Amino acid sequence: MFRFDRQLLQHFDWVMLLMLVLVSGMALTNLYSSTHIADVGASSIFYKQLIFTGAGLILILLVVSQDYQRIAKLGYVLYAVILGLLVYTLLFVKAISGSQRWIDLGFFNLQPSEPTKLVLILVLASCYANTNAIGGYRLRDLIKPIILTALPFVLIALQPDLGTALICAIIFVSMTLFVRLRWGTFAILGGAGLTCAFIGWKYLLKDYQRKRIETFLNPESDPMNHGYQILQSKIAVGSGQFFGKGFLEGTQGHLRFLPERHTDFAFSVWAEEWGFAGTLFFLSCYFFMLIWGVNIAMSAKDKFGSILAFGCTMLLFWQAVINLFMVMGFLPVVGVPLPMFSYGGSSLLTNMAAIGILMSIRMRSFPAAQQ
Repeated sequence: MFRFDRQLLQHFDWVMLLMLVLVSGMALTNLYSSTHIADVGASSIFYKQLIFTGAGLILILLVVSQDYQRIAKLGYVLYAVILGLLVYTLLFVKAISGSQRWIDLGFFNLQPSEPTKLVLILVLASCYANTNAIGGYRLRDLIKPIILTALPFVLIALQPDLGTALICAIIFVSMTLFVRLRWGTFAILGGAGLTCAFIGWKYLLKDYQRKRIETFLNPESDPMNHGYQILQSKIAVGSGQFFGKGFLEGTQGHLRFLPERHTDFAFSVWAEEWGFAGTLFFLSCYFFMLIWGVNIAMSAKDKFGSILAFGCTMLLFWQAVINLFMVMGFLPVVGVPLPMFSYGGSSLLTNMAAIGILMSIRMRSFPAAQQ
């Protein structure tokens, strides 16, 4: 039910809303350009994302109208539902380009792995908030969080979607470090992580996934195949120079040299058309929003709110860092979109919900006497 306490209006998070509007406006502008059709104008992809953006803003209003403590009570129910959707995806969804990721709902293709990341944050925050680990978390205190993370990690990796699976693992690591580990636990987990990375590289990665990493290290060795994306992206980013080529004037995108220009490589289009100046403005807005999220985590009124806000911020932060490094050639191409900027309904709605949770925590971080 939609409820809004009028006393909360005085603490409404206008700063986060302003940053969200700025980033969303730049995202839609960029999507219009990257999918623009000559003599026609806006593409159907643009209109779909416009609808998703409107739905996301409504979702934010619904989320901020609820106390985040109430949302937390649904965490494990949502976790069970999302695991069911991931299993259904593996067993019954037809593979597209070798991956089983999308459930066709008729009006919308749902990618269950996207909301999985936010649901994982909810259950991990609840788990850590309800565990009293004096002196830091021991290894046995982490058994439940590890299991909660491992189940969706395996199901997503089997799709296969290594990028999203790694985001789940990174979220777990970030939130675990935030709640403080004992040094012995930290050493054990670090050693286990390195061991898993070695085993994954040697025995678990598929040939095309291993090839992506090898191409990242030397994209010029295969410029017309696996290295093509990285090279074209770097050309697009560099050719923007200081002020860019101008709106709708990017040659890499409009002449279709740049693949996935409205999804994974959307930032390359922005950098080419708006240059260093436009890129600096975008990144300033984007990372101020993330810094504001950390501020929300630090000022939350309870342990659960603090951990939850930090998890939501890390969800946005790590996806952004990985995508930006990927399009500039500093990381291999792993299919991680830029939150709220790349095209995709499931991703956009998930990230909008995370923003809504951050705003809900911020609005309820003040003493009751002031409300």
